[in-house]
Amino acid sequence: MSDSIVILGVFVADTAYRAPRAPRMGETILGTSFALGPGGKGSNQAVAAAKVGGNVSFITKLGKDPFADMALATWKAAGVTPAVTQMDDNYTGAAYIFIEESTGNNAIIVCPGAATTISERDIEARSDLIKSAAVFVTQLEQPLPAALRALEIAKAAGVTTILNPAPAAPLDDRVFSLCDYVTPNETETEALTGMKVDSVDNARKAADVLLRKGAGAAIITLGEAGALLHSERRSELVPAYKVAPVVETTGAGDAFNGGFAAALARGKKPMEAVRFGCAVAGISVTRPGTAPSMPSLAEVEAVLAAGK
Repeated sequence: MSDSIVILGVFVADTAYRAPRAPRMGETILGTSFALGPGGKGSNQAVAAAKVGGNVSFITKLGKDPFADMALATWKAAGVTPAVTQMDDNYTGAAYIFIEESTGNNAIIVCPGAATTISERDIEARSDLIKSAAVFVTQLEQPLPAALRALEIAKAAGVTTILNPAPAAPLDDRVFSLCDYVTPNETETEALTGMKVDSVDNARKAADVLLRKGAGAAIITLGEAGALLHSERRSELVPAYKVAPVVETTGAGDAFNGGFAAALARGKKPMEAVRFGCAVAGISVTRPGTAPSMPSLAEVEAVLAAGK
């Protein structure tokens, strides 16, 4: 039985700026640091899953430029198998990330570049790879028709499907029927349901809406409160793992999704997989960067064993 994970998504080079606050329109302020590194939700999730032992293939498009070289080197170091098309006439994606110095909170602008051309035809060309997976994961940074077609192929083949609906966007209900798991954060949940998520009880009510739309289960990530696994059979909050002071929250959701997918692919039960994902995320926020912050399997197992 396959234990492989196939992830469809976007790579972008993260340009991360730290400052006491965001500048107002027309204003220039001095920042405190700058970092350039690999990012993109799909790529981050692939790296997170691979670093904890997952057998991961990543579907995307890149340009032919230094940022593409960064992507390929990142995946090689993490053990991700690229299923990638490179374009001569487009650029590899990039992202602007503002990080608030005092809190580690962030605001992001993403320009996916070549990945904006990922089409249903591109997905059809990778259909055998998708069908061979134990778990398929996608997000909303690449075009929605491509994500929808990939979910259709995976679902029809009996592959466990995970949709991380980020960045936030309204979705037709037919998308949810293709998802065994949908994994929004509070902001994304509000965009999908129209319900503000400001408590665990409200998260449960919003999760019920997602189930009525057709999702098999909803996992609402709640930042420092943890993650809520909500299905017809159970509704349980998994507390966040507080490993050390928070440095940066940018890749926390990606860390969770990659860890969750890797645990499911190894045959873990959903609640065990959510705990595993929370541990991956709990470690990731204690480190700067996105892909570089993703922990190893040994680090995650140590946190789980300590139960913190």
